[in-house]
Parts: sequence; C-alpha cells; structure tokens
Amino acid sequence: MSRAILLSALFGCVFAGLLEERSITSSSINTQKLVERHDYPFEKYEVQTEDGYILEVHRIPHSPKNGPGSDKPVVFLQHGLLCSSSDWVLSGPENGLAFLLSDLGYDVWMGNARGNTYSRKHTKYTPLLQFFWNFSWHEIGQYDIPAMIDHVRSVTGADKIDYVGHSQGTTAFFVMNSIMDKYEDIIRSAHMLAPVGYMHNMKSPLASLGARLLGQRNAFVSIIGSMEFLPNNKLMELLGSAICKETATISAVCTNTLFLIGGFNEDNVNKTLLPEILATTPAGCSVNQILHYLQEYNSGFFRQWDYGLLNKKHYNENTPPKYRVENIRVPTYFYFSDNDYLASVADVKRLISEIPASSVKGIHHVEDSTFTHIDFLWGLNVKDMVYKYVIENLALSKSLD
Repeated sequence: MSRAILLSALFGCVFAGLLEERSITSSSINTQKLVERHDYPFEKYEVQTEDGYILEVHRIPHSPKNGPGSDKPVVFLQHGLLCSSSDWVLSGPENGLAFLLSDLGYDVWMGNARGNTYSRKHTKYTPLLQFFWNFSWHEIGQYDIPAMIDHVRSVTGADKIDYVGHSQGTTAFFVMNSIMDKYEDIIRSAHMLAPVGYMHNMKSPLASLGARLLGQRNAFVSIIGSMEFLPNNKLMELLGSAICKETATISAVCTNTLFLIGGFNEDNVNKTLLPEILATTPAGCSVNQILHYLQEYNSGFFRQWDYGLLNKKHYNENTPPKYRVENIRVPTYFYFSDNDYLASVADVKRLISEIPASSVKGIHHVEDSTFTHIDFLWGLNVKDMVYKYVIENLALSKSLD
C-alpha cells in the first residue's frame, strides 16, 4: 500500500478521534488489567502538579515471585510521546520491562504524562477546552516528572530512585535536570532508551511532511495549537481487534500506520500484540508536543518553545533559551540504535558530547542494525538487545551507591 494511503489512514484516525471525548473506561484494555491478568498486584495514585494537572501514577509494588517488602529498590518508568504506562506491561512477564524489574525485586512505578489516557484531569480545565492542552513536553519535564518523583518518594520513603525513560520520557528528563538541580542527589541512575534531545537528523516522515509548515510560527500553527493530537478511542480499539490480528492479510497496513512516525521493522514486530497495542496507543497528547519537536528539527537546537516574534516578551531574548544539558549531574546511561527514525545516532552522540563526561556512565549502541524507535518497547528481541543491559546497569548503580 502506498505511503499516501497510509498517511490518509493515519490522519483520518487523528481527526475522527478528535470528535470523541475519551475515557479510560471505554477501553477493555488498560494498564491495571494488563498487570492483574498475570496475578501481579497493582496500585494507582493521583498526583497534582504545581500548575493544576492531575496525573495518574501506576505501581507494581512486588512480584508474585518475591512478595512484598519494605526495602525494595524503587524504579520509575516514564513513557514516550503518544504513549502511557501500558507500554511497560503490554509484552507480558516475559518481555515487559515493568514485569522483569518486579521479578528482580524492584518496586516499580510507571508515570503518565498530562493529557494521556490516564492523566486527563485538571483543577480548573476539562480536556474539552483548549486551555487544557496549552503545554508541550517542556511542562512535562518542568512539572509532571518532578511531581511524580516527589510522590513516589513520599509513599515509599526512598531516599533515591532509578529512572528509565523512553523517547519523550528522556526529553522530559533532560528538561528537568537542565533547569533544576534538586534531583541530582535523588536519582541514583537514569537510563535513556532511544534518547531524544537534538532532532536535526530525524528521518521520520513526520519531519519531511510537517516540519516546514508546522515547525515554525505562522497563522496555521497558531490556529491548530493547544489541542489534542491522536487521541485513543473506541474506534482504534475496534480497528485493532478487527483487522490487526496476526493472521490477517492486512495486518502489515496497520503496522505501517502505527509505526509510521517511529520506524517500522516487520521482522521484529510482535504481531500478536497489535490489537492490544492499538487499543492503548496512541494514548493522546497535545499538538504542541509534536510542534515542539518539529521546531527542534528545523532549528537544529535543543531549546525551549519558540514563540517567534513573542520570544522577547517571554524570554527577554529573540530566540528561545537552550536547555543547559551541561548542567546534568545524574549518572546517565544511553541506549540507542541505527534504525531509529526519531533518535538518530548523530543526534544522540551530539547530546552525549555536551553532557559532562562524569555523568555519562554507559553507552549502549544496539547491535541489531534494524532495531527501531518502537522496538525499545515491543520488539521481539528487546530483552536481549536492550533490557538485559538496563538490568545490569541498574544493579551496578545500586552496588556503587
């Protein structure tokens, strides 16, 4: 099927989804059900950010294999763009990172950024209002991640926690630690899967199709800004169940649509998971999150939101301030691959070169040259290609603490 048809399908789902206000109760699949179906305990908490968003945080306090305990090391997992806590458990106990870590004795927490399936509340605004969506991933790094980490420490009493982020979960980490130093002594180690900071070498069709029009300030961007992008809804779930089964001849079409932005590796896609992936992903975000990444692609910099002619008003400068990644002091590990449409090797290496060498504790270049951005979550070989190294580095960090 041609790329034009795939794009039509993708954006058709976008605008169809915009017509329906989503609720997590409309889906037969959610993180809690995915966890409890395997007899793991599940807990959820609500966390309010400084600017009024109410986030839902999920927890697997222990594994059936090791039982409860008060001294378990705490690890916090943060999803990427258009995703949710479901990412970490969809693959089940054999390959889902949350389950793997729980079986190893970790107290596992999974964040949900503002605007996704589980975090659609605010003290003043409803998701039906444009005001609700007036944020990008900058605010996720400035408000959401700190609020969730503080809550995790409050509940567990842990002095330190480990952090694992994928895609936007890494961007938000870089934002947080470049603008505040509070978490230097709180995060024992950070593990960046498909790290996204610089975007200038992005290969995704998103770049060629949207960057010139949407990655700069203009009237069109002003009109479509501050609204929801790619919400998950019942239509997506029904599509997944109806036509995205492993035996369906049209399953490759679904795979290409879903993985259009992040890259597609047919041989490494677990097609039996496609119905559940489509039922939980995309999980919703603000258009501004997409636009902010496109701004990064156009400018070649890793910096704050570009207000164009209004930069002077917002920043007292003509251009947005750059994120000062040279301020990052958290022990950080990087995991990246050659076939990643969003986090190119060149951009990742540029980012690593600007972070203090003393903070870069490990660099893992995935051996599989076909490994994509999405394979870090659901690739058939993700456990051997990535997760075993994350687990080893987590153990090493704890031993050195």
